Amino acid sequence: MLEINSLTHTYGEGPSAHHAIDGLSLSVAEGELLCIVGPSGCGKSTLLRSIAGLIKPTGGEIRVEGELVRQTPDNLAVVFQDYSRSLFPWMSVADNVALPLRRRDMDRKRRREVAQEALESVGLADAGRKYPFQLSGGMQQRVAIARALAYRPALMLMDEPFGSVDAQTREDLEDLVLKVRGHHRMTIVLITHDIDESVYVGDRVVVLSKAPAHVVGDLKVDLPDPRDQISTREHPDFVHLRAEVGRLVRGVAAVS
Repeated sequence: MLEINSLTHTYGEGPSAHHAIDGLSLSVAEGELLCIVGPSGCGKSTLLRSIAGLIKPTGGEIRVEGELVRQTPDNLAVVFQDYSRSLFPWMSVADNVALPLRRRDMDRKRRREVAQEALESVGLADAGRKYPFQLSGGMQQRVAIARALAYRPALMLMDEPFGSVDAQTREDLEDLVLKVRGHHRMTIVLITHDIDESVYVGDRVVVLSKAPAHVVGDLKVDLPDPRDQISTREHPDFVHLRAEVGRLVRGVAAVS
C-alpha cells in the first residue's frame, strides 16, 4: 500500500537549516495498522505530511498503491490532532462529514446517506443535525474520523489524533479505531507520542530516532484479539513490547 524509499527532508538552507528526516525507508502492507513513535520533535509529523503530499520532501520518494506521491492522493484521508480546527463550525456535523464526498461521483442524496452511515459507525447516529460546538472534544474527533471513513480511502493517516482529549476519551477512541479498522479493513498509519497507545492499537510499531529521523526499530505486535483496555494492557507480551519501544525511543537499546 505504502512504500517510502530513502526519504529526506530539510527545512531552510545554510547554517540555520533543520534536517528533519534523513534516509528513511519503510513499507506498509494493505490492511495493516502501523504506528510510528519517536522522541518529541523527531520529524513524525513531517513524515506524515510528506506521505499526504502536503509538503514536498527534499529527497527520496513515496508511493501509495504504486503511484508516486506528487500531490495529495485521491485515495487518502488525514485525521489531524486539532479537531476544533479541522471541522467547519458553520456547517452541521452531517455536512462536515459529507463535504469531501463532493470529490466523488455522488449526488446530494447519496452523499447524505454515506455521511449518515459513517456517523453511525462511530457512534454518532443522532448527531448529524448538530454543530461541532455542541459536541464534546471526543465527539468532535469522532466526527473527524467519520469524515475520513465516509471518503472510503485506501490509506488513512492519523497525526496524534487523540492528543487533545482526556485519558478516558482517548481509550474510547483507540477502541473505535480498532473497531472501524476491523470493519473497513483499511490501511492506517497512526503517528503518536504515546508508547502504550502504539502497542495497544498497532500491528507494527516503527520507532524513529531523534532528528534527523531514521528508523531505529520495527516491531511486530502479536497480541490476542480482541484487544481491550484492561486485559490487553496486563498481558505479558504487551508489557514486554512497551518496554522495548520505550528503550528504543530513549536510545537505550536496539531490537535485534
